[in-house]
Amino acid sequence: MKPLLLVLSVIRHAETRSLVTSIFEEAGHRVVQASGCPQAQTLLSNGLCPDLVVVESSTAGLSEASQYQELLKSAPAHTFFIISGAADQGFRCAAMELGIRKFLRRPVTRQDLESMIDNLSRSSDVDSCGDMSHASDQENDCAVSATLAIPVIEELGENRFFLAASPAMLKIYRQVRTLADVDAPVLILGESGTGKEVIAHLIHKHSRRSQHKFLNLNCAALPADLLESELFGFQQGAFTGAVKDKPGKFEQANRGTLLLDEIGEMTAQMQAKLLHVLQDGQFTRLGARESSKVDVRILAATNVQIESALEDRTFREDLYYRLNVFTIRVPPLRERREEIPYLIDETIKRSPAEIKDSSNCQFSSRLMDAALLYDWRGNLRELRNFVTRTIIMRDADGAVRELESKIAAAAVDEETDDSVRVQAEGSGMRSIMRNVKDRTEAHLIQNALEVSGWNRRHAAKYLNISYRGLLYKIQQYHLAPSPSMVVKQASRGHFSARGNASQLG
Repeated sequence: MKPLLLVLSVIRHAETRSLVTSIFEEAGHRVVQASGCPQAQTLLSNGLCPDLVVVESSTAGLSEASQYQELLKSAPAHTFFIISGAADQGFRCAAMELGIRKFLRRPVTRQDLESMIDNLSRSSDVDSCGDMSHASDQENDCAVSATLAIPVIEELGENRFFLAASPAMLKIYRQVRTLADVDAPVLILGESGTGKEVIAHLIHKHSRRSQHKFLNLNCAALPADLLESELFGFQQGAFTGAVKDKPGKFEQANRGTLLLDEIGEMTAQMQAKLLHVLQDGQFTRLGARESSKVDVRILAATNVQIESALEDRTFREDLYYRLNVFTIRVPPLRERREEIPYLIDETIKRSPAEIKDSSNCQFSSRLMDAALLYDWRGNLRELRNFVTRTIIMRDADGAVRELESKIAAAAVDEETDDSVRVQAEGSGMRSIMRNVKDRTEAHLIQNALEVSGWNRRHAAKYLNISYRGLLYKIQQYHLAPSPSMVVKQASRGHFSARGNASQLG
């Protein structure tokens, strides 16, 4: 099987960009388009780990050229492919000094790109990229992830699966395999929705207890008295309504695995009782006189900041050290963005047949780009809900607008936190919200204009507003091309004095 590549495209010319994208996608690869070096840098610094970065060299001003120089230092040299013209000798020399050896001469043809893909797909190329005996362990992790033909996917039953394609998740996968023969507690930490329960299922699957039960109890979902009876069970007559004996989770999971989810929400009293069970394997049912002994492996998960909980004394130190034999920290989705395309594909594939149309349930490149840029604060849960909603609504353009508006709003929020705080002292809430809305709208329009090279008709179509409405917004927000865009377009004769005046007006 040919390797499935994740390609980051940083190409200025629309025709070349379109050709590269179409040929790679026809070959089954995934292409992420960056509008320029700043966006590419953002993607790389936020965890995107592409197998290939296709960069078109720049002959623009010094500031833009320096941005390209910095970009070439942002990823391993073997992942770069440079498209350059006859006049770009200086840029090629700088790239070669950084160890980059793959180049294509502009203008690029379909045959050139197809030959490049064939060469990259050969196993010898993959081996040469992965053979880095002098590299550090972290670099080796990146090399391993970059050479995988497909991500690691393990079925866990009930439409549940584990997926790893990023260095961090591949490291977790190796840790779980290492723990297969070690029957010890594991503490799984991470934000809500990152997949902690999935990792617990994976640990159980690879353990010596895999033939026995795996049970899960959410400690945050029950009050303390009910939690105690759920964990330890009760005898008939222990309390009103206890009409017969009932075993607790510890007894039900005997010889198997018990996951205590959201253990950070457990009360101090319950933590003390749990510690006793972990120390000697014995517990007493509510209302019973004799203790029972069980053989259960305990996995614990929480989204609380465990260090802060220890300092605040909301989580017992002795319990923490009893559970903390092995700790797995699950990164949020925004720190492993290269897995987003695979997670989307798997979610689509596993969606019920009644909610999807098999002929029209693939994400476009534009929608996938937006998904890669968005931060997904709700992690896997938010991504799964978004994919399901998009499939049901069958409105890809609306889904793109939803993500892009959230991306822009997040960017504006970061920039305006201080200004909003100041305004709050002398303005009403309605005025503040109007100001944030205007900033967000201006930010979206500016981005669309920059991406389209300040072709206002294309930008209007992209934003799904009328051409006249766009002209009004440009005037309302006093939008203008960035200095680098002016230089670039002026060199091609795209901006006349009159055109500039009308755009700035």
